[in-house]
Amino acid sequence: MNILIIQSALELGIIYALLALGSFISYRTLNFPDLTVEGSYTLGAAVSVMVTLAGYPYLSLLAAFAAGAVAGSVTALLSTKLKIQPLLAGILLMLGLYSINLKVMGNRANINLINQRNIYSIFEGTAFEEFQTLITASLLLAVILILLYFFLKTRLGFVLRATGDNQNMVRALGTNTDFTIILGLSLSNGLVGLCGAMIAHEQLFADVGMGIGMVVIGLASVIIGEVLFGTNTLFRRMIAVILGAIVYRFVIAIVLELGMPSTDLKLISAIIVAIALAMPVIKNKMDLARKKRANLRGGQGNAEN
Repeated sequence: MNILIIQSALELGIIYALLALGSFISYRTLNFPDLTVEGSYTLGAAVSVMVTLAGYPYLSLLAAFAAGAVAGSVTALLSTKLKIQPLLAGILLMLGLYSINLKVMGNRANINLINQRNIYSIFEGTAFEEFQTLITASLLLAVILILLYFFLKTRLGFVLRATGDNQNMVRALGTNTDFTIILGLSLSNGLVGLCGAMIAHEQLFADVGMGIGMVVIGLASVIIGEVLFGTNTLFRRMIAVILGAIVYRFVIAIVLELGMPSTDLKLISAIIVAIALAMPVIKNKMDLARKKRANLRGGQGNAEN
């Protein structure tokens, strides 16, 4: 694997870490199976591209976050106020966002940013130009990680985390769980929309179908990170999610380098998620087998004595 492939995998891993953090908030913190991701990712990219074409590349990131947040809040409202099951609420909005995304892009399926100044252009003409995507994405991820960590440590953040653990308990304490769910899904899909915007700027285009499979990528990153790097503390869990996104991109890069066709990426992603989900079970079985062998050796030793 050459240095360019490694750099590209690292850049994409850092950008997709935002998607992973969004999935971490919805699936792990709120325990809400949110399928809005596939639509809000594309919505963030579409909004960002259109705002960038209007001449505001940096403002486009805020617009993408806001658009994703609105999408997430609508899913939350469908679930909390209209009592639609979370999975169905996400599916409904994901379907609706397909048409909305087309309208945002002027009824075009694809819009490019070729010859347009984008968020990574800030280092053009400097010694850091070769690593401009890596530096920009890393700085933005660091800022978001710090802000998100301190938010989750606030009183409201504790309530948000508690809502995912036990809604009935939080409700019994007089807290409006509907509000925390709306807030959590807004934040989650805002990060997803921001990720879509950064990918659009990195690839120099937005496509109406670019969100397909984003749920799997987000889940894979979260699960891989938790399995490989642990979940002892909140900060460690968040770092693990980020590292999981990076590991996931490296796995994809290695598979492609070995000659797997790019058309099989979705299949590879599904296999990676299945393996990651099965890891705790496999680990437990291995631990049990190890204990049995140790007990057998201990029993044999006692018999010989």
